[in-house]
Amino acid sequence: MNIYQQLNRDEGEVKRNGKHVMYRDHLGYATLGVGRLIDERRGGGLTDEEVEYLLRNDVTRVALELSKNLDWWPSLDHVRQSALINMAFQLGINGLLNFRKTLSLIKHGDYAEAGKEALRSTWAQQTPNRANRIARQLETGEWV
Repeated sequence: MNIYQQLNRDEGEVKRNGKHVMYRDHLGYATLGVGRLIDERRGGGLTDEEVEYLLRNDVTRVALELSKNLDWWPSLDHVRQSALINMAFQLGINGLLNFRKTLSLIKHGDYAEAGKEALRSTWAQQTPNRANRIARQLETGEWV
């Protein structure tokens, strides 16, 4: 036995569908992973470094999912790749894949029309500022 095994045994963890989820400890405080207190009522939370670590992992995961689902995605410039990462980050990979016309336009290099098409979505109605920025990024290939 080592400290990791011991803490895993004593603290426990809660997984659903193969993923760690927030749970309430025996005192009712929000906890994540192996006994990680995240409840702010008890001083819990994540450090800036931990949030950055999670973000980097999430961006890497989304980029891999895009590469797996859109064989042409790696041929895009970095700025347009990032626009699709941003969309998939918010919508999930399946949500992004529902943008069939937008993705087809991007695949064929019609970036101006792809940006316009993306703005014809419920996504753009729900988060108009973000959608407008990402659509401009798709159209211009420049950071917005």
